[in-house]
Amino acid sequence: MSGSPIEDVTARPSEGDAQTTSDANRRQVLYWRLLSRLFGADEQPALEAASVAVVGDLGLPEALLDPGVSVDTLVQRFPALADELQGLLAEREHAQGDEVRRAALVSKLLLNVFATGTGGVTAGDLARWRQDAGWFERAMGCEPGGLRSSPGGEETAGVLANLEADLVKRMRLREVLADPALARQLTPSMSLIEQLLRDKSNLSGVALANAKALIRRFVDEVAEVLRTQVERTSVGVIDRSVPPKRVFRNLDLERTIWKNLTNWSPSDQRLYVDRLYYRQTARRTTPARLIVVVDQSGSMVDAMVNCTILASIFAGLPKVDVHLVAYDTRALDLTPWVHDPFEVLLRTTLGGGTDGTVAMALARPKIADPRNTVMVWISDFYDNRALITDFEAVHRSGVKFIPVGSVSSSGHQSVDPWFRQKLKDLGTPVISGRIQKLVFELKNFLT
Repeated sequence: MSGSPIEDVTARPSEGDAQTTSDANRRQVLYWRLLSRLFGADEQPALEAASVAVVGDLGLPEALLDPGVSVDTLVQRFPALADELQGLLAEREHAQGDEVRRAALVSKLLLNVFATGTGGVTAGDLARWRQDAGWFERAMGCEPGGLRSSPGGEETAGVLANLEADLVKRMRLREVLADPALARQLTPSMSLIEQLLRDKSNLSGVALANAKALIRRFVDEVAEVLRTQVERTSVGVIDRSVPPKRVFRNLDLERTIWKNLTNWSPSDQRLYVDRLYYRQTARRTTPARLIVVVDQSGSMVDAMVNCTILASIFAGLPKVDVHLVAYDTRALDLTPWVHDPFEVLLRTTLGGGTDGTVAMALARPKIADPRNTVMVWISDFYDNRALITDFEAVHRSGVKFIPVGSVSSSGHQSVDPWFRQKLKDLGTPVISGRIQKLVFELKNFLT
């Protein structure tokens, strides 16, 4: 029957359905515009106009759509947005009905962080990008800089690091360093330190002084973080070959009672103890030798910086004798400067090929007491395959041999599959490059 109530209900969508469709369309407009701006330099007038209308309807500022306006500037002009951006991309429950508003804010973050262009970069451009990256990290539920150094965010951290490295490479770094005002705008980062270390031989005067100041700042900041990790890591295992000291503070009361239960006298209601048991507390007392060998080829800058600092921290521990060797196709003994990672880094030359046999020739004579020596070998192991014979000999001698894929904050590693399998068969598998894991391994042996 024409005009029946049933026919009317099925013919017209409800207001809720219409709103849902409208919200989906508006989100599509915002995200299509985002994709257009990310993958093409030219604006799409229709998408731009539609996006301006959507943002205006939401009561958001039109500057939200301008990639030339940093997120930091936007928040300064409109402080209420700071709370909305915090945790915006975190895995949590979000209020219903604000999907379009979230899409607009997410688009701003993604556009400013991931659309970095292709032209030249100034120190100011790099500083603004880092501020925007900090807001992106806040949206992910981290503190600024936290995502890039978080063990749990490897993939995203790697993308951000690559973007930052590209910006640094496009910056005329020598000109920036020669101008103290511009140099002060630079914030030390791994990508910036890599460029400084690669270019240090071409710097002089004010530029060299500014480069050294940036390297020193970065070394001090990373050292503080790593020192905290070393202090927090549990110390080494008990040496059970040493008899426990028979003093009251070492008395193991629970074990003493348990072992003497057969001496319980029901008539006296007393436990007669004929033997006391003590806890073993002895730890390593002889000096341990730590030999750190680091591949300083171009792909290993993160490992070189972190391991240099880590070696200096362990060198400051009592009764630990630390030696540091860096290599590419030549080997360099950096032991005299191991207490000062800044000086070590100034003496390294990043890049070149890789031949670990020359490093092993320098490192093996340092092994005086194999049972009291640990050798840490940090590399991607795309190396001379004759090196496996040396690894086998060192391992058989009794040295604690620890091969490490890399040593970075994110733990990324790319290891030659051939070496990975050979080292696994040897019983010394390549460990993850996470700093925390290496710290744990070293402290268990050295303390």
